[in-house]
Amino acid sequence: MMCDIYRSDTKTGLYVYLEKDKKIQDLPDELIKLIGRNTKVMELDLSSREKLANEDIQTVKANLNEQGYHVQVPKDLVKSVLNFRV
Repeated sequence: MMCDIYRSDTKTGLYVYLEKDKKIQDLPDELIKLIGRNTKVMELDLSSREKLANEDIQTVKANLNEQGYHVQVPKDLVKSVLNFRV
């Protein structure tokens, strides 16, 4: 399973994995706005790997199969959102 990985140039630590045949323009409009300017950083063959450094490879594969993309956000951002109190 081949995919392209894009880094958001405006949101530190945000990456998008896209199925090889997909483009950023194929993403939902809200996600395109969130990502902002972006740079393709690599092509990756997920079938030749057992794990990824910062994401669960099975989750990434499932998201690519189901929706054509996977969004990786910084873990500290997720913790901040989960701990947010009004």
